[in-house]
Amino acid sequence: MPLAKFDPLNVKVWFVVGITMAGAIIIAETNRRRRRKAPIKTVEYFGAFVERFELLGAPQPPPPAAPLLLSNLSFAISDNFDIKGQVTGLGNPDWRKTHGPADQTALIVTVLRKQGAGCVGRTVIDEFLFGMKGENMHYGTTINPEVQADVPGGSCSGAAVAVAAGFVDFALGTDTIGGVRIPASFCGVLGFRPSHAFVCSSGMLPNSQSLDAVGWIARNPTVLHRVGSLLLPVTAKALKRTRQFVFTDDCFQLSAVPIQKTINVICNSIENLSGYQIPKHMNIAQYIASNVPSLKEFYEPSSKSPKGTSALKALSTVMLLLQRYEFKTNYEDWINTVKPSISLDVSARVLEAINYTPDNLKSLYNVRTELRGALNTLLKDGGILLIPTTAAIPLKHDMKQKTSADYEDRLYTLLSIAGVSGCCQVTVPLGKHDDHDISVSFVAAHGADRFLLDTILDLYSSIQEQVAIASSYFLPAPHHYTNGDVDTSEALKEKGNAAFKGKQWKKAINYYSDAIKLNNANATYYCNRAAAYLKLGCYEQAETDCDQAISLDKKNVKAYMRRGTVKETLLCYKEALQDFRYALALEPQNKSARAAEKRIYMLLK
Repeated sequence: MPLAKFDPLNVKVWFVVGITMAGAIIIAETNRRRRRKAPIKTVEYFGAFVERFELLGAPQPPPPAAPLLLSNLSFAISDNFDIKGQVTGLGNPDWRKTHGPADQTALIVTVLRKQGAGCVGRTVIDEFLFGMKGENMHYGTTINPEVQADVPGGSCSGAAVAVAAGFVDFALGTDTIGGVRIPASFCGVLGFRPSHAFVCSSGMLPNSQSLDAVGWIARNPTVLHRVGSLLLPVTAKALKRTRQFVFTDDCFQLSAVPIQKTINVICNSIENLSGYQIPKHMNIAQYIASNVPSLKEFYEPSSKSPKGTSALKALSTVMLLLQRYEFKTNYEDWINTVKPSISLDVSARVLEAINYTPDNLKSLYNVRTELRGALNTLLKDGGILLIPTTAAIPLKHDMKQKTSADYEDRLYTLLSIAGVSGCCQVTVPLGKHDDHDISVSFVAAHGADRFLLDTILDLYSSIQEQVAIASSYFLPAPHHYTNGDVDTSEALKEKGNAAFKGKQWKKAINYYSDAIKLNNANATYYCNRAAAYLKLGCYEQAETDCDQAISLDKKNVKAYMRRGTVKETLLCYKEALQDFRYALALEPQNKSARAAEKRIYMLLK
């Protein structure tokens, strides 16, 4: 049987078809892998702002007038603060549609601008300040700059994101049951909830008046302190000098963060500082159970005996019931009339509030009064409670998923201590644990706000240095390299630079430190590490690195500029001026150095 005639054209056709199909398969697989590995989509300003605008701060008056306290600082406001001529949105488009422009600007905004701070926009909040994840379906995803897969926390998510990403120096928010403290903790920045009614709330839309406090968020403790110096009244409690930290051991048992690590960081931080007594330890739940008699009405049926943490759970119940009652009083008529479009998570909370009928209203307010008295007594002699900010880690982004009751219990249990009592609280970042930002909170007596902010300003640099030292716990494990040549150290420097640009300051410090281990004669490595320490507020370490960089390279302009920045931040103006002038002598056209020289010169006049 003869063989069929072979057609070479058919071979070419099948070859082309085969190549085409293979190419299509490769492209499809490549796209599939890209989708699987792709990071969260980049959003303008990390989705922090509802709207951007510019309200300039007052100009610096000519000498001999004193310098403005907040000159050259920028800030943002959450979407429940009024600006004259603008509509305040309260996080919900239907609210915006049914309300007109504000007749007056919130008093706090006016005060800040008079002292030189400029307002650059309005930031995203959970609808009606009634969420805790920091997601708002109407304004898109708000991205956590520190860990993009994590929610930024709410209700004032945009404020924390704007600060953490470096878009503003500080931001205003409302803390009702954690609206400032949660996002500050989740985004790795400082958050301050002042004593209840200590900062004027005129021109701010409320959630729950008995719980609401005007708070602020900042990256830098000096900025946090300056804002407080302007907004907080002076009281006798602010004059205290001796401090004693009180570790709430039972609260730390609820946290995913091992208590001993936090204790070590705090104790090592105060070791060489004056004015601090030896820390104490206590069970705060037992103290509250013994000193807040009205709380017994709110224990769960299976937990009538105030043992363990049942008192804290009862306290968070009181906080949520107060919020529901007062929210209903504020917004029930509007919600029933307009029937606004609300996200799944928030609509459940709104429905609970609207349907809530209190049968023990007097007891709710009694708990608030008794708890404030009990904590003021406990902390009257310079005591400061240390607690985890929350007992929960950030959730992953998922707007369609309702948060579980167990998660909310863990989140709110510790927030209720300051929330119900109205005492002041500062949230301070402690690096990362299991790739999530973590923090510790300091709680002082009602009215001891300035005393508390003075403490944080005094202590913050030492805390961050101790966090950096505890790298085996708070930081990623350092890389180990065997090749000690210059090429390897330069590669490490470049990785450090990339981490720095990505705002991963601690990771950058690790890379620069490894580069220094391989080549400790390069001034740039020390200078770059100083920049990362500056971002963390580790001023002593930043200054040490600048000193080393200058000793290796007398013409290192950046080292002089960064050391000058440290000195200016610490209010050592004469030394700062000297460094900025050194930088100018080396680079006469350096605009930053020229501006810094003028600024310091005006402060010294």
